[in-house]
Amino acid sequence: MAKRFAVYKGLQKPLIFRGFRGKFIYWGLGSLLAGLVLGALTMSLINMWLGAIVLVGSIVGGLLFIAGKQKKGLHDKARATGIYIINHIDHYGRKKHL
Repeated sequence: MAKRFAVYKGLQKPLIFRGFRGKFIYWGLGSLLAGLVLGALTMSLINMWLGAIVLVGSIVGGLLFIAGKQKKGLHDKARATGIYIINHIDHYGRKKHL
C-alpha cells in the first residue's frame, strides 16, 4: 500500500512579508537600501540633519509608492485607453488596399 503524505496547499501562493507580496518584497528591500545610501551620502557630503530627512523621506516615500503599486496586483499590465488607427502594411512595406 502506498504511503499518503499531506499536501501543502499554499505552494501556489506568493511569498508574503509584512504586507508585501511576491516581487514587491524585493522592491521594498531595494527602496530601503537606496534610502540608506542616499541618506548616508547626504549626511557625509552636505549636512547631518538634511541627510536624516533625506533618509527617512526616501525610505517612507519608496515604501508608500510600492504599497500603492501593490494594490494594482502582482501582474499589473498597461491598459490602453486611446483609440488607435493601424495602417495595414504587408511585410515588404507596401500598403494593402482594403
